[in-house]
Amino acid sequence: MPADQSQHSDLHGPAHDHYDHLHDAGHVHAPADFGRAFALGVALNTALVAAEGIYGYLGNSTALMADAGHNLGDVLGLIVAWSASVAEKRAPTGRFTYGFRRTSILAALANAVFLLIAIGAIGLESVQRLLSPEPVAGVTVMIVATIGIVINGATALLFARGRKGDINIRGAFLHMAGDAMISAGVVVAAGATMLTGWLWLDPVTSLVICIAILWSTWGLLRASLDMSLDAAPRGTDIGAVRRFLMERPGVSKIHDLHVWPISTTETAMTCHVVMPAGHPGDDFLIESARMLRHSFKIGHVTLQIEVDENNTCTLTPDEVV
Repeated sequence: MPADQSQHSDLHGPAHDHYDHLHDAGHVHAPADFGRAFALGVALNTALVAAEGIYGYLGNSTALMADAGHNLGDVLGLIVAWSASVAEKRAPTGRFTYGFRRTSILAALANAVFLLIAIGAIGLESVQRLLSPEPVAGVTVMIVATIGIVINGATALLFARGRKGDINIRGAFLHMAGDAMISAGVVVAAGATMLTGWLWLDPVTSLVICIAILWSTWGLLRASLDMSLDAAPRGTDIGAVRRFLMERPGVSKIHDLHVWPISTTETAMTCHVVMPAGHPGDDFLIESARMLRHSFKIGHVTLQIEVDENNTCTLTPDEVV
């Protein structure tokens, strides 16, 4: 398709160079460097896991050991997310032309899997303990769980300011905030067991913890799977993007529209745009990119201009990729 190819090369010449400056100026990157937050969060939660595991075992509390297992999953998740946040800053290479930005998506998916495994292990132990209840060292459990509230709450605050800009940061925040609430539940369960003598309260609390973890993990799992499959980010209205492009001056039709996440904070788009009057020039491309970024938060845009409406592009049907 000679006409198609020539217009495509125009876009990636001077016009695309101009767009790159605009793209860099408004590109959506991770909110900030959370390296120190990750380091402190890993250190605090590793200490908490050790304390909860030891005193949960000595105090015969499945609820406390359940919380320790959950926190261990969060430590692993923080390490994976931390590694991804470092890797995604690496520059593109000849082979990895988008760099390693996608590691943040893989990290989010790994975090969800870690938590699902923890849920299974904790749930099994809780059911077994529910069938054979045993006494719990209530005071010890309450003290350690209270420490957990403080540590998890403080860790959550470290990620609070970035939770809206990155699914990894949001995952860390939700996990830590959820852990603080779960630790509060452990304190209440231990206190209630001491007052009532109902030994079944501890394993039941563990099962409630499992349900709470599953509830908070489901959204993370679904979002990370969507991103792994190159689904358009939630909140991106593809119909609205299509209408926007069709309403641009000189456009008669569009096809082969794709919107997908490059990372947990960046979105890309490609589209073939048919313009019978000819190539519109740099201003059209720059303005279209600016408006897509502003209205739809799509920061990396590539438009391929096609002039001949009768030119049958091999990618014309929407179902062809």
